[in-house]
Amino acid sequence: MKGRIHSIETMGTVDGPGLRYIIFTQGCLLRCQFCHNPDTWKMTGGKEMSVEELVEDIKSYQPFFESSGGGVTVSGGEPLIQADFLLELFTELKKLGIHTCIDSSGGCFSRAPRFMETLDKLMDVTDLILYDLKQIDAEKHKELTGVSNDHILDMARYLDEKGIPIWVRHVLIPGGSDDDVLLQRLSDFIATLSNVERIDVLPYHKLGVYKWENLGLKYPLEGVEPPTQERVENAEAILNREKTIPIS
Repeated sequence: MKGRIHSIETMGTVDGPGLRYIIFTQGCLLRCQFCHNPDTWKMTGGKEMSVEELVEDIKSYQPFFESSGGGVTVSGGEPLIQADFLLELFTELKKLGIHTCIDSSGGCFSRAPRFMETLDKLMDVTDLILYDLKQIDAEKHKELTGVSNDHILDMARYLDEKGIPIWVRHVLIPGGSDDDVLLQRLSDFIATLSNVERIDVLPYHKLGVYKWENLGLKYPLEGVEPPTQERVENAEAILNREKTIPIS
């Protein structure tokens, strides 16, 4: 089986525990206004690679995984669009004792039987999910990403049901997701999940703006600056339930 791969990073340090071999898959259903990889959106882009090709390359990095507690993370784009490919890849990686992780926004999640059958099997060979919760309000989520978040929140509940450890990730965008009341609502939702190992606040940045320009796309958040450290710490405190915001 072959997957459609956008790019590979062999020594990642922020996409799961330890040193990571990160595979960025091609294709995404969301159109996030802050996306720093808009070149991964198209389903037909990237390069086709087989499981065998990837595993052979990954093997050479095993000593680094073993010494750092690392492994392989599949990011995107949206990796779960290629769930069958991930299932075959992770099955082979688990034979080698390699830690497996998926970085997902849940944008293609569905309770459809065929998808669920594959996803259930995939979760059996997945050690960790980095789960992006971008906005708790459905309408604001649609403004920010182009889709509602109903199925995304449903996937968070599914992962909880399956007992799959997750690291919640929330991009903090001034004027977009940096709102104390919405952060409190998100915190309340996260508190209903029993499988959350950690919560990371990711400050919005503009490092991917040049990609929008190169693709001939108008960057929707032009003029928006990264949040201050004070606002980042405020969001971390709310999401980790170190403080609560009175809601009138």
